[in-house]
Amino acid sequence: MQRKGRLKIFFGYCAGVGKTYSMLKEAHEKAQEGVDVVIGYIEPHDRKETISLIDGLEQLDKKEILYKKHRFYELDLDLALQRHPKLILVDELAHTNAIGSRHKKRYSDIEELLRAGIDVYTTINVQHLESLHDTVAMITRIQVNERIPDHIFDDADDVKLVDIEVDDLIQRLKDGKIYHKNQTKRALENFFVRDNLIALREIAMRRCADRINLITSTANKAFSKEHIMVCLGASPTNQKVIRTAARMVQAFHADFTALYVETSQADWITQKAKNQLQANLELARHLKADIVSTYGDDIAYQISQYAKNAHVSKLVLGRSYQKPSIFRKTTLVDQLSKLAPEIEIYIIPDQQSGAMKKKYRTLLKSKFNMQEAIITITVLLVTTLFAIFLDSFHVHITSIVLLYVLASCFIGMMTFYPLYNLIATLLSLLLIDIFFVEPRFSLLMDSKEYPIMFLVMMIVSLSISMMGHRLKKEKMLASLHAHSMEVILQTSQRLQVLNTYHEIMEETCYQLFQLLHRPIIFYPVKHQELQDGVLYKACDFPAIKEQLTSIEEIAVAKWVFTNNKNAGATTNTLSHSKALYLAIRKGSCVYGVVGIRINTSNDLLPFEKNLLKAILNETALAMSSIAQQ
Repeated sequence: MQRKGRLKIFFGYCAGVGKTYSMLKEAHEKAQEGVDVVIGYIEPHDRKETISLIDGLEQLDKKEILYKKHRFYELDLDLALQRHPKLILVDELAHTNAIGSRHKKRYSDIEELLRAGIDVYTTINVQHLESLHDTVAMITRIQVNERIPDHIFDDADDVKLVDIEVDDLIQRLKDGKIYHKNQTKRALENFFVRDNLIALREIAMRRCADRINLITSTANKAFSKEHIMVCLGASPTNQKVIRTAARMVQAFHADFTALYVETSQADWITQKAKNQLQANLELARHLKADIVSTYGDDIAYQISQYAKNAHVSKLVLGRSYQKPSIFRKTTLVDQLSKLAPEIEIYIIPDQQSGAMKKKYRTLLKSKFNMQEAIITITVLLVTTLFAIFLDSFHVHITSIVLLYVLASCFIGMMTFYPLYNLIATLLSLLLIDIFFVEPRFSLLMDSKEYPIMFLVMMIVSLSISMMGHRLKKEKMLASLHAHSMEVILQTSQRLQVLNTYHEIMEETCYQLFQLLHRPIIFYPVKHQELQDGVLYKACDFPAIKEQLTSIEEIAVAKWVFTNNKNAGATTNTLSHSKALYLAIRKGSCVYGVVGIRINTSNDLLPFEKNLLKAILNETALAMSSIAQQ
């Protein structure tokens, strides 16, 4: 098995403390000891001391990327892998690569170098750690966009804190040793404020201490481990809650779970909200949370049941979850306290962002449905004709009102969206007033009892409609959950009776297509080599085949096989590809690579990703069993 490279991070609290200088100085010492050292990428920032240390070390050519008539220079990852030195220097760990690079982030480049057995020296500042983003933003009032997952910092083989007194750093800035003279004044007024630097320095020291405690606790684990869970949502402020939970995980050295409760409202949220939810899921995944999802409209019950089953000890919620609705006196926190009193609940300050208002707005939101519109009009027409017939026998107006209430119930049962029941109720009031209330064929009323009667009719009709709608949603969610379990059980049962690799491959493609209804391509592995891709027969159309069998797509599949990592659309690696490629793996052994066509505007839903993961795990187990025979 190939040795994994060692990662050393030169860590500072601010630009200019001397991270790159210290890295180059130590690299020279390694070179004098006979170590094969090369510079992969260095950002000298026109600092004379740093530039002087570059001389004497081999420097790889940078990769030139042309994007929108602009030239960018990045680490040439393929050249570095081909050169394969013992030690490579790659500056600025949190850097975002130019579009067209293999990976979106430089830390992914470094991870690939480490997997190839190359030792890496790199640099980073404290403000680039994901879990500290909100803390740093609160201190400096500056949003740092380039960030890395904390596990990269914590899992590094060595972290060297490069420190300098705050006053000395400010003097270096004034002397023009950090930025050009024209940038110095602006820096002193913004980021390089003395109080800011003192706070950042303290945070950097504490973060290094936390890392040491984490390593020590992992090596001498003699206590019952905590399990912390955070709840995911589509709010932008949910990211603050996730980062806070991640810091708690570091402090308690706990397991970390991020739970998303999928309700029947999931299909009605805006595309912007879906994108935000995806960003929150991605953030939780970067912070090493185990992503899980449940289904149901009773959010408190779903959270409490999962927390009990997973032995969660601490639950982290945003403050917005505390807000009581106008229809419910108890808050979510109150409900959770009753349902799971043994769990500690932490409330993190969060903005409401009009969540409650959006909830009831989406309740009435629906696309125009011709079938439901015809049903509504037909039921009202039949009801009105029957009411006119009854009115000819001089029945009391109360009987006619009850008839329309019954019609509202029928509409509620035969339609899904409550919007049509609301329209039907309003039209019913209008029809009763025009045809059956004196003076007829007008909107006037000659009795004070009618407005009260109409109000009661509206309340009863809407209440029945809402209860019916809720039952339909719960039935739909129950069906979704049952379907998910059925897919997993069916896949497991079918795979267990198959005897050849080809049969397992065919069954896997069939189950994935039945689940996702998307083009599927499968790359089998034979004699530890990736074979040509096989497009599932239900997806074998010329245009799709041409897309998924192009040289670029094949290269992504080969990268996934070689690195045992997922890549492609919706990931940070080779994200320009047309499909999402996943390794069918058990441990370090890859048995195949499956590609799923992804449309840019139609990402996989959370429950689909969970099922996809479960199916591929079952496939890997079946292929592993075949390989051992």
